[in-house]
Parts: sequence; structure tokens; C-alpha cells
Amino acid sequence: MKKAFVTGALLVVLTLSLGGSAASKVTDNAATYEQLRLFTEVLSIVQNQYVDEVPPKDLIYNAIKGTLRGLDPHSSFLDPDSYREMQVETSGSFGGLGIEITLKDDILTVVAPIDGTPAYRAGLHTGDRIIKIDGLATKDMQLADAVKRMRGKPGTKVVITIVREGWAEPKDIDLVREQIRVQSVKSVEMGDGIEYLKLRQFQEQSPHDMDTALEKFSKDGMKALILDLRNNPGGLLTAAVEVSEKFIDDGKLVVYTEGRVRNQNMRFSAHAKRGYVQMPMVILINQGSASASEIVAGALQDWGRAVVVGTQSFGKGSVQTIIPLSDGSGLRLTTAKYFTPKGRSIHGKGITPDIVVELPKEPATTAPKERPLPSADPLEDLKKDVQVQRAIEVIKAMKTAALRRPGTPTQIGARSQVDKPQQSQN
Repeated sequence: MKKAFVTGALLVVLTLSLGGSAASKVTDNAATYEQLRLFTEVLSIVQNQYVDEVPPKDLIYNAIKGTLRGLDPHSSFLDPDSYREMQVETSGSFGGLGIEITLKDDILTVVAPIDGTPAYRAGLHTGDRIIKIDGLATKDMQLADAVKRMRGKPGTKVVITIVREGWAEPKDIDLVREQIRVQSVKSVEMGDGIEYLKLRQFQEQSPHDMDTALEKFSKDGMKALILDLRNNPGGLLTAAVEVSEKFIDDGKLVVYTEGRVRNQNMRFSAHAKRGYVQMPMVILINQGSASASEIVAGALQDWGRAVVVGTQSFGKGSVQTIIPLSDGSGLRLTTAKYFTPKGRSIHGKGITPDIVVELPKEPATTAPKERPLPSADPLEDLKKDVQVQRAIEVIKAMKTAALRRPGTPTQIGARSQVDKPQQSQN
């Protein structure tokens, strides 16, 4: 498969984006230079008359940040330090809190905490809004700046102030940074040939880690698979394609992207050397499943390859390209939107499960409830998980249907229902 990382691009992208005819280019350029004259006029006035002297570099950087802020929540300017830090995002190891964030309605919002990290143990949830970092208001703070403030040397402390639906007031959360080492794959044998595989993030090594787990499962007699993408905030587009192609037939479309620039219009199809295209399969998603997770769930759902169980996903369906700049800084620029094989745009909508299974709602409190440490036996934890148990029921139904109709696909058709677990009041 031809690799096309969303985290790498050439400056040619900016050149090609001008497009259009020669006449329109002249007109557009003239208008652009006219506005640039206004910008340099303002810059000169600020430099000479502002009450405090500001380094020219700071003025330029702030101007660039303001430009990108007006585009969309996911486009941002990365100063040289932020650009270097960004390059560790897909390596699976960094110092921080273990939390994926985004800007939603211009508010810093939690996409998902990473399992086993300080943010996860402190009880942070998808949808929590971060209004302060170490007492500094996040209003008008760029995403890259927020990430930079929350990352840091392991052992150092940071205080984030969060607002959660149902709370009467914000709450300060004290966290200690750790070296975050994300193990992208967790696997558990559920019995009866049903295997459980949780993918935490889409990193460079994720497809390889999945191959290792799947090969072990195959040797152990795997007959069905539960792929858990809950609270998986995404990652590399190419990793999502490589994961998807393990489960669909060779040549089938996984995802396609569309943008203004021709080289952003790409189609990614399956080119699997060894696939797992026959066994019954369920994918678990929730509100914390975003971006690359939605690509995988959407592709396998469109092809009828897996039944999607859980709750509505996050709805982040745009591609950000990292463009290096001459002084060591960079742009994180939204360059395309992606679509499922059937042409569905996920952006702002998310993936709707075939079977909706809601988790019990936690009672509103004035503080996050710390998550208990996992038990020594991960299977015991999964037995208490109502969404996993529903997935097992679906797989058993798929097996029964296949036995009754030999030679037919093992998947059941997309059908929507809501499973609400029983709740008790004390």
C-alpha cells in the first residue's frame, strides 16, 4: 500500500493551492498584495507606537496565529518548540497527562483520556471542557499552545480546571505528568473462540502490533473478533487504512479524501497480503472514538464487514497536513475532508452504531470520580462491561445465522436499536 502520512507534506502544497487561470491569478495576487500593504502598515504602527516594545518575530507569529484561528479549530501555527513536540505525537512516548484534546465550539474539549494515564485515572471524560490550565484561562488559546502547556517533564504538576455537564461549578484537577508510553494494542481471549482486541491509538507501529496479536489469535483458534475503538482519538490516516485492509477484501475502497488541491484528492484501497475477511466481527465505538477510528468503523460498516456497537462517535472527519516552514516552525493545516466508501462525510456527525448500547450514567457530582485500577484479570473487567457483553451476544447471533444459512456472509444487516442497562438507585 502506498503510504501517505497526514503528518508530512511539502511546501509545494502552498504553491499549488493558488490554482485558477492566469488572469484570475493576476487579479487574486493584486488583491492579496493590497491587503498585505495594509498589514505592513499596521505592523509598522504597532512597532513604533505601541506602549511596550514587542519583538518583530512575536508580532509576526501572533499575526499568523490569528490568521489560522479564523479558519477552523484544527488549523494552527506551531512555533519551533511546538513543531518539535508535535513530531513525538505518533511515536507513542512523551511526557504529559495522557489526554487527547480538541477545540469544539471554540472551547478546549476532551476527546478522550488514554487508558492508564494520569488523565484517565483522575476520571476525566470525553466532553469535559478545560477552561483553565495552571490558572490561565484557555479562552482564545490555540490548540497547540494548550498541548504545550500540559506536556512537560515527568514528575511535574499541572492543575486543569474543567466544566462538566451536570456540574454546578468548575472543578480544579491536580495532575502529575508522567512519561506516557502508549501501548497501542491490548488483547484478551474471551473464550469460545471469541477474541478481544483494543486499539488505543493509530500510531506508526499499530498495524504491526495488530498483526502480532491477530497471528497469536489465529494459532489459538480464533473464530470471531471484537475490535474495541472506544476512546481511541485517532492518529495516522495510513495506520487506519492498514488496519482496515486486514478485514476487507483486496481492492475494496477504505476511505477517500477531497480537498482544494489536486494532490489532496486521494483514494485508499485495501491491499492486504493476509486478511481476516470471513470471521464474524464487532467494532465498539463511543463519543471518544474520533478521526482514524471513524475511518475504520465507517469502512467496515459500509462494506457490511462488521457490526458496529456502542454510541455515536466524535465526528472528526478532516485531514490535517503538517507543513514545515523555513525557520523550524510549521503549519498544521486542514487540507481535506475524508469520506467513507459509500460517500458519507463523518465531519460533525460521527458514525452511528448499528446497535446502540449506552453505559449507565454516573450521578452528577462536584468532582471527577477516580477510576479504579484494572483488576489482575482483564477478563473480569470485560465481563462487567455491558457494551462488550452485548458484542458477544451479537457475535453468537451472527454465528447462529451463518449455521442456518451455509454459504452466506456471517454478518447481520445494519439495524438500529437501543440497549439501556439497568440502573439501581441507592
